[in-house]
Amino acid sequence: MKQLFKAVVAILAITLIATSCATHKGASSNNVSRGKFVGTWTLNVVTYDGLLPGSVQAIFNQGPPQDFAGSIWKLTNSGNGTYTLAGGASQTIFWSVYNGDVAGTMFQFKKLYEGDKAQNVSDGYRLVIASNDGTTMVLKSAVAIGDKTGYVVFSFTKN
Repeated sequence: MKQLFKAVVAILAITLIATSCATHKGASSNNVSRGKFVGTWTLNVVTYDGLLPGSVQAIFNQGPPQDFAGSIWKLTNSGNGTYTLAGGASQTIFWSVYNGDVAGTMFQFKKLYEGDKAQNVSDGYRLVIASNDGTTMVLKSAVAIGDKTGYVVFSFTKN
């Protein structure tokens, strides 16, 4: 009887350890698959969260946020990409997904100019990934206002 009791306790202990270390199927992760970004996207709407419309004069060192509405973003699996504003201005970028511990998962990109190599460009931009289901995407650019943070919100659909 003692042997049976010891065997049952050992099996229960192993089961408890195995289930506590396993990834739970329902658990969510902040990591977003890079593959969900690949493709051609249209930035449909630019809105503001915690900011007054017009309070941000320029984003990405290029122009006012509303100039990006209607822009087309082409993102390849290699990390190369471009965005083209509705007015015709085009910018080459190198993009990636940053899975940070504190800041969470972010979409990041560097602007590249003729002759630039991505590894030699240190300046770039990080946007919070609010959502990306592979067909729609919402990215948020943080803007510090005093001791608070507001966001310029970019809503995309995949073409």
